[in-house]
Amino acid sequence: MNYASDDKSAEEALNELNTGGNYARTIKADVSDQQQVNEMIDGIVRETGRIDILVNNAGIIKDGLLMLMPDSNWHRVIEVNLNGVYYTSRAVLRTMIGSRWGRIINIISPSALLGRAGQTNYSAAKGGVLSFTKSLARESARFGITVNAVSPGVIATGLTRYMDERVKTEFLSMIPAGRFGTPEEVAHAVLFLASDEAAYITGEYISVDGGLT
Repeated sequence: MNYASDDKSAEEALNELNTGGNYARTIKADVSDQQQVNEMIDGIVRETGRIDILVNNAGIIKDGLLMLMPDSNWHRVIEVNLNGVYYTSRAVLRTMIGSRWGRIINIISPSALLGRAGQTNYSAAKGGVLSFTKSLARESARFGITVNAVSPGVIATGLTRYMDERVKTEFLSMIPAGRFGTPEEVAHAVLFLASDEAAYITGEYISVDGGLT
């Protein structure tokens, strides 16, 4: 499990993962930095011999109307949310091609499909990831590698707990299921795409959003 800066949350997640005989560990690296990504992936391959599954879940938000958006906010969101997917995917492809098996699963957003005012940077990045997914799927299929995306809607996480009640009400009115999703519901979609049962699915995306899109 890779993380960029939040040591406390990473430790809590690691403790949760390392239960019931499981073994997990964390690696601190910024996915927007190509050198850090390459060092991270090379280290994992040296230790384990291969990488089978990559889930590109890193993402940041720096919302604002385009006319008022600082260039730094545009570039930072693109660097993490889009360039990060490029760096990590390219870094794992060599070992996946050598194994003739692999799963790359990219986490996108309804903003990639619908757009959202105040999120031109985020929507552009996530829309780019969706197109990237479809193109890489075509390149990689002959090596037994699938590349797909999962698009979570509004998910009940720490972020939504601090969401303004007016914004919560607005989102709920747009979701036919009438509720926010759970992290577990997103995880089940990712697990399916990572499994042998999804071997003939590539270049696709699954929306886990209660009908939002």
